[in-house]
Parts: sequence; structure tokens; C-alpha cells
Amino acid sequence: MSMFVDQAKIHIEAGRGGDGAVSFHREKYVAAGGPDGGDGGKGGDVVFIADDHFSSLISFRYKRKYVAENGQNGAAKRCTGKSAPDLVIKVPRGTVVREAETGRVMADLSGDEPVILAKGGRGGKGNQHFASSTRQVPRFAKPGFDGEKFDVVLELKLLADVGLVGFPNVGKSTLISVVSAAKPKIANYHFTTLEPVLGVVKLDEERSFVMADIPGLIEGAANGAGLGHAFLRHVERCRLIVHVLDCAGSEDRDPIDDFEKINAELSHFSEDLSKCPQIVAANKSDLATEEQIDRLRAYIEGKGLPFFVISAATVQGTKPLLDEIAKTLETLPPVKRFEPEAVPEKKPEDAKRFEITVDEEGVYQVTADWMEPIMRTINPDDWSSLQYFERVLRSSGIIDKLEAMGCKEGDTVSINGFEFDYVD
Repeated sequence: MSMFVDQAKIHIEAGRGGDGAVSFHREKYVAAGGPDGGDGGKGGDVVFIADDHFSSLISFRYKRKYVAENGQNGAAKRCTGKSAPDLVIKVPRGTVVREAETGRVMADLSGDEPVILAKGGRGGKGNQHFASSTRQVPRFAKPGFDGEKFDVVLELKLLADVGLVGFPNVGKSTLISVVSAAKPKIANYHFTTLEPVLGVVKLDEERSFVMADIPGLIEGAANGAGLGHAFLRHVERCRLIVHVLDCAGSEDRDPIDDFEKINAELSHFSEDLSKCPQIVAANKSDLATEEQIDRLRAYIEGKGLPFFVISAATVQGTKPLLDEIAKTLETLPPVKRFEPEAVPEKKPEDAKRFEITVDEEGVYQVTADWMEPIMRTINPDDWSSLQYFERVLRSSGIIDKLEAMGCKEGDTVSINGFEFDYVD
């Protein structure tokens, strides 16, 4: 049995850029060949693309971490490291990607365009770039930059023009099976439909639309009761709602009461949904009395909604209903797209955040995650490399803070585990 999964949380991580190389040109009869360390290659991007071969997010239940390859390090002879290939993730069409932490929409994969969601890090510069008239032997290079990483939530919101809503057993599955090529499971018990069924309804050469049978909603669905809540997100994109009612009240239920309850659920879940145009299809008319149909008609038309009497089982009345659906769709805007939201700007102070504590032995412990790649490139035996290191400490405010805390010449300072004596 296929399992329908329409929400998943995964971690995506772009590749890190390769490190620049420290290398010197050596050639016979050339006394000072000079630095020739090449740059690192770019890390791989994480790219999402919509693929119609997928109809569910089931594969993301079993694999939750997606990491692109790192760029290659630079090499001698000014050789640039190779850039890493992109990691391409295929998702069902209609998948909306949100950042888990903030909930912002990062992408809506409804079209054919691939979307880069995590950019790979740039490669570091090799020592060939750091030679100057005063520094002819640079023994340091720059490290590659980290790639972007995010925890993201994938949500599948079906791309259907028309959403069928209604209580279980009102005949939605039967209706979609007779008007399209979709073959849903049909049986007389509650929650027959455990996954939305999409069907293409073709009226003629010119006109066709996509109809989705949304699993039966029940009262309280918007608060998470039953399966309904999980499927309400699939109605979110629909341009038109066809509300199917059992006008015969064959399960001792009142269709007017059902109508009000379902609409309450829709508006409870989303204000946009409650404003979505509706057409009401009174199904099982072959089992209903004239009085039952007339009572329902008076109520629905009193609300200003189009009312169609049908019997999906005998295909009676379905043609006028489909014509009305097609006519209404022509007047409505296209399927809703979720626009990506801007990345909240990082405060400059966040980028260079650090913390300093003094342990029992009097060592000043500096914690600064952003220093990690810089530390990898510092060559303690190279004066110009140490000068660069000091400039970074000064510009970031670490030295000022150390002095404010009473750090003086000869005291030990440890930055992310790298220890040195403080020199005034």
C-alpha cells in the first residue's frame, strides 16, 4: 500500500568552498619563483526542482539530511580547485519549502524552474594573491567559505483548480471517478479516501481542469481532529470549491447542517479559503425526495450560491455541473503561488559575535565560531600571517574587550583552543 506523506522536515547543507593553497614556484635557475598557490573551488549548491514522477514526500521520511560536496582545495602552479557539483533534490510539483526556524516561504515549486535554496561557499584565495612589494613570501592563504545550511519543512499543496469538499461518504470519490480518469478507492465506510486524488477533467479540445478529491473533513478538522486537518492544506491553492452534499441525508444527517459545519472548518483553517468561490452539488438525488431537494435548494440559493442536483452514481446532472465549473474558472485568477519571502537581514553584530571568559588558571577563553576558518590559515611562524591575525582581532573588538577585562602582556589567551601569549 502506498503511503501518502505531504509534510516532511529535512536538513539541507551546501558545500564548503575549497581552501586556497600556500605554494611557491620552484624552477631550476630561478632564484625566487614567488608564490603560486591557487584558489579553492566553489562548494556545491542545493537545488530543488519539481518532478511530476513524484506524488508524495515519502522518500523524505527515510532520508533527512542532504549535504552537497565541498569544493576542492587550490594547488600549486596557480591551479584552482575544482568546483563541486550541485546537489539536486526532486520534489512533487506543488511543494512549498519553508525555513523551519522562521516559517518564511523559501520557494514554491509549482513551475519548471530549478530553485537554489542553499548556496555553496566561495573558494578561498591562494597565496599568489597576497604578494606585495613588502611581503614577497606570503605563507598564508584564505580558507574556503562555509556553504549555507537550513532546516526546512516541505509541504505538498496540490495544484488543483477545483477542490471537492464534503463529509465522508457524500460521494466525492464517485464523482471524480465518473468525470475524470482518476480511479479512487470507493467503499461505504468513513475515511475511505486516505490520500487526495487528482483527476483531469476534459470537457472538449479547449477546456480542461484539474479536480482534487480532498479526503473527508469532519467537525473539528481545523483543530486537528480526524484526517481532515492534514488535508486542508491541499484546498489552499484551489481556485474554486465544489461542496458535495448528500441531499438524501442517507446516513441520518442533515445536509444543511453538514454544509455549515464544513464551511466553519474551512474558515477556521484559513480566511482565504472561506472567501473562495463555491458551487454546491447536491448528490445522491436518485435516493432523495422532491421535498428534500427543494428544501436544500431554497437554503443554498438563499445564500447566493449556484446549486446543482446530481447523482454521481448514475452520472445524472454531472454535465451541467462541469460546464458551470469551467465557466466559473475562466473568470478566476490562476492557481495561487506562494511568493518567496525575503531573508531577514542579519544584524552586523551577529556576524562577529564572540564571548570571553577567564578560567581558574587565568587563561582568557575566547569563543567565536566565525574565527574557525581564519584560525585554520594562520601560520604562527610567518610574521605577515600573524599581522593579519592581529588585524582581525583588533577590527572585531576582541583585543579591546581583552584589555577591558584586564588582559596584559604575557597572559595566555585561547581562541577556539588555539593558545598564545598576549603581546601588547
